[in-house]
Amino acid sequence: MFKKHIFGLLFVMLFSLINAQTKVDSSRVVRVLTYNIYHGETVSAQKPFDLDLLAKIISDTKPDLVAMQEVDFKTKRVLKMDLVTELGLRTRMVGVFGKAMPFDGGEYGEGVLSKNSFLSTKNHALGARENKEPRAALEVNVQIKSGDSIRFIGTHLDHTNDETDRISQAKQINAIFSQDEVPTILAGDLNATPESETMQVFYQEWKQSFKENIPTYPAVNPKIKIDYILFRPANRWRVIETKVIDEEIASDHRPVLSVLELLKE
Repeated sequence: MFKKHIFGLLFVMLFSLINAQTKVDSSRVVRVLTYNIYHGETVSAQKPFDLDLLAKIISDTKPDLVAMQEVDFKTKRVLKMDLVTELGLRTRMVGVFGKAMPFDGGEYGEGVLSKNSFLSTKNHALGARENKEPRAALEVNVQIKSGDSIRFIGTHLDHTNDETDRISQAKQINAIFSQDEVPTILAGDLNATPESETMQVFYQEWKQSFKENIPTYPAVNPKIKIDYILFRPANRWRVIETKVIDEEIASDHRPVLSVLELLKE
């Protein structure tokens, strides 16, 4: 009887310990979305250009942070609109644009939306060879509900068949953001498949938020995974959920959502 009592007590203690380790602190949870918005152009929607649809898709995921790629700033093709500001107003989030290059009478690059105000922002130019499109990594720092500060980076790597520039850009990102242990999330269209050399470079410093390589591109009948949410340091984050959103008309990419918990030091 005594042994049974001890065994029962140990079982309760073990269960309590496991439960404590898996309990999620909602004040430390960060919902992250990455979305290549195809400069607002739709794939098969009734409207060829529909920011309201994009805003609804973003809002429906209830994100804290959104990394957007293929973002136009006052180009002719988007009627001189500032897409980040327009989507920020529609989603009731604060936004910032990061220029990668001049384009079509305006600028083209990255966008970040945040539910919380920015502590700081910085746009990092990523090098490219001659006659290749310049790229950028847009960094923001925000404070989450727990009072902790985190860093969030949105990026879009070279899209051409030759992987040389993508590998170089991945190395540049690693060099910039591996100098400290600030809890950091990297999200974007990396234009690289999971087995590629580019992703192997990233995996030297970053942990992936996904367990399965669910395709994200093209939006209609997706065939390959090229959109990612990564994080570092590995011991500061726990993955609660990751999924590819079943959406195929608002852009040529599917949005990807990850829910992460910032762990205490």
